Amino acid sequence: MDPLEDVLALLEPRGHLSAGLAAGGRWAVRFAAPDTVKFNAVRRGSCLLEVDGLDTPIPLAEGDCYLLTRRAPFTLRSGPEAVPLDAEAVFAAAEGGVARTGEGDDVFLIGGAFSFGARAQELLLDRLPPVVHLPAGTPHAETVRWALTAIDRELTDQPIASTLVAEHLAVVMLVHVLRLHLAREPHAVSGWLAGLADPVVATALTSLHRDPARPWTVADLASAAAVSRSTLAARFKATVGQGPLEYLTRWRVELAARQLREGTGTLASIARSVGYGSESALSVAFKRTLGIPPAAYRRHPTHAFDPPSGA
Repeated sequence: MDPLEDVLALLEPRGHLSAGLAAGGRWAVRFAAPDTVKFNAVRRGSCLLEVDGLDTPIPLAEGDCYLLTRRAPFTLRSGPEAVPLDAEAVFAAAEGGVARTGEGDDVFLIGGAFSFGARAQELLLDRLPPVVHLPAGTPHAETVRWALTAIDRELTDQPIASTLVAEHLAVVMLVHVLRLHLAREPHAVSGWLAGLADPVVATALTSLHRDPARPWTVADLASAAAVSRSTLAARFKATVGQGPLEYLTRWRVELAARQLREGTGTLASIARSVGYGSESALSVAFKRTLGIPPAAYRRHPTHAFDPPSGA
């Protein structure tokens, strides 16, 4: 698997669809900070998105979609003059899977949220900007538009298992949005995601993810990427923010942490599976990376923390 596929598989994203929103005239709806990654897509009309902490609103046109990757309150509105209603009250009155506000239905949005397993904030969400906005007018948006149309059809026609299909399609949409965001704005991401935009670094990342238990050296990775060791080390550090072997250590620890959360295997077998020759070697790397030893993490996985930068 490639790095993006690996991380998403580790994080186990799930799509959750909410009622659609039909609006018209002068209107505004205020949403509390979501607990998960919120998304919306404009299927008809246009509106403004305001997110607390961002200086300017984002105009949304028909076919646009966006992800909110931070827990911040936000408002959807027709224009700056509209007085917002509380979203909870608006959606509590939804009928037939559609909430309504304002006068008319010249604007229609579908939306929902994505939930993830442990470590999503550190591994994925913190690498993205607070809002990932994908305009409909870009060449990259066609595949997302296909997924949105398929979701819309499932919700409108409601064939057998439509909710399940629509939620799986939402995850497909998420993958496309991440791909296309990387293609459009490679400098708007950080860490390993930024590395995917550099062909040399991406080759090294893919090699590490394909066989994380291998005793990699910088020379091995440089050979795979067909560059010198110094070139690979410099480009990897500049894009990912750490050296390739430091990254390998963190990824091995993430793989070990998943096995500990799932309760599978002894510490010795987990250590071997991720490339460490002993429990003690894994324990040292694990505690340095996540802040607690593996045995304590297995008992209380939500209590792990990242050590201060440079620790």
